[in-house]
Amino acid sequence: MAKLRMRTKFLLSMLLISAGLTSTSLLVVQHSLQKQTRKNIESDLQNSVGTFKNFQQERELTLTRSAELLADLPILRALMTAPDAATIQDASDRLWQTAGSDLFVLIDRAGRVVALHTSSPGFTTQMAKASFAKTFNHDAAEHWWFGGHHLYEVFLKPIYFGPAAEDRQLGFLIVGYEIDERVASQVSRIASSQVVFYYADDIVRSTLPLLQESELVRQSSHPGSSAAPEDLRLGDEQFLSESIELAGTGSPSVRLSVLKSYDEATAFLDRLNRLLLALGLAAVALGSALVFLISDTFTRPLGKLVAGVRALEHGDFTYRLEEHGSDEVAELTGAFNRMRGSLLQTQRELLDSERLATIGRMASSISHDLRHSLAAIVANAEFLCESRLSGDQREELYQEIRIAVNQMTDLIDSLLEFSRTRESLRRTQGNLRESAEHAIQTFRSHPERHNVNITVVQTGAVTGWFDARKMERVFYNLLLNAFESLPPEAGAIQVKIDQSDNQVQVRVVDNGRGIAQSVRETLFDPFVSIGKENGTGLGLTIVQKIVQDHGGEVVVESSSPAGTTFKIDLPMNSPSAAQAAERGRTSAASLTQSNWPPTE
Repeated sequence: MAKLRMRTKFLLSMLLISAGLTSTSLLVVQHSLQKQTRKNIESDLQNSVGTFKNFQQERELTLTRSAELLADLPILRALMTAPDAATIQDASDRLWQTAGSDLFVLIDRAGRVVALHTSSPGFTTQMAKASFAKTFNHDAAEHWWFGGHHLYEVFLKPIYFGPAAEDRQLGFLIVGYEIDERVASQVSRIASSQVVFYYADDIVRSTLPLLQESELVRQSSHPGSSAAPEDLRLGDEQFLSESIELAGTGSPSVRLSVLKSYDEATAFLDRLNRLLLALGLAAVALGSALVFLISDTFTRPLGKLVAGVRALEHGDFTYRLEEHGSDEVAELTGAFNRMRGSLLQTQRELLDSERLATIGRMASSISHDLRHSLAAIVANAEFLCESRLSGDQREELYQEIRIAVNQMTDLIDSLLEFSRTRESLRRTQGNLRESAEHAIQTFRSHPERHNVNITVVQTGAVTGWFDARKMERVFYNLLLNAFESLPPEAGAIQVKIDQSDNQVQVRVVDNGRGIAQSVRETLFDPFVSIGKENGTGLGLTIVQKIVQDHGGEVVVESSSPAGTTFKIDLPMNSPSAAQAAERGRTSAASLTQSNWPPTE
């Protein structure tokens, strides 16, 4: 039995569709009897479109002036300085009533929607925020917003504190009117025609009867915006339509289509219209049968294959496809099943290899550190057994044993922090410089670090809500990391803390030898400590986790043989705002530390 290939099926289908469309087109091309009527309707359409443009310009001018007057009101400026969005929402209700608009939105200078009033429900704060983000950079005075099946023409005006020339912006005022049934009916009366408002390819409002509007939707086509009017058949009624772009500079566009009925102007063409309707129904029936056949033959197997690919994309390696037939789709399905099995086996092998490698790296690092500390404990314990030791010697041996035990305890505590989450933060209001000073004091408690020149440079108040003990640990670990690379003589570390608005930038700059190229890509991974004499390789990992738990980010800004700079961007806002910011981030590290003093 010969195989019917995909290409053959496609060619046969296109041949049938082309033949059907051509035959239907030849039957319905009968415009000679409608030339004069068409000219009259085209003239009416052009006059209607021109009338609407004049009406639209007057309305836009009125709303623009209204928005300008509202934006300059002292009460609105004072209201925008209120810190609470709920207060602004309640107090702006009277201003909205005064404006007489269908939409009234206030947005602060950070881009947050602090007040939203609409004449009809359904348009949410999230929709307003997304619409504002799309239109913020457009220079036009008017914009179009769409959400919840509501279309608004809006006018955006900035709100300034004082004269506009001083550019002390408080936010933005947006007022607009909705394209609803009332506006559609009003435009229909002005144009003496049926009107349809589109947003992209969707009908927002129309004055068409329900059945005709449903037919327009089912046709999956819409009147275009060409220079010449277009023919359109809705049910048993013929229309001539012309469209204008109300917002054609962006995507999606907003259009108005004006439809004039042929049937109302040409009653003598009823019989011809009935014939055209019958032909149209036959063409729809034939087209539907062909589309069903094509969809069932081609799209169903392809849809199942797409579903399998999507399942594989989301990590579902158990999604199996059934093979039917012998064409290219069946061959592709079989190849996909084989590929899925191979990927599943490879994934398992990679996971096993990675798991073993991770366990090996952790065991090697931990065993080395614990072995080193245990050796020190055993050796000093043996020395303590000597009876000829003096009290000072015994005290010295005891302190060395205590240091080794503390190092082991700190290592174990650091490993336990793998299971802790950002909810362990204990935020309080404080000064970030104080945390840096405390960390420097702890850092200098070791005699070998007394010669390091450490300076702190502060710009701004550097106050906010954070976990002070954990930020001390961040500073301490960065200081310790810098100390490991400092030259024996003339070592210097500078801590710069700059605050602007609610954002703080911290830079820790040293004059050490820089970071080795081999570890720059994995610098914040656990147990990375190449080139250091001491440490477990967890210090920078803990720094990254604590900073990310605060909603910030830490990066290596620069590194060279002349020194290294670590930069931290940290929000210093209130606890509620900080938690909201943290929910939008994903942590790249797996450690945080809440005990103090920090590990070395």
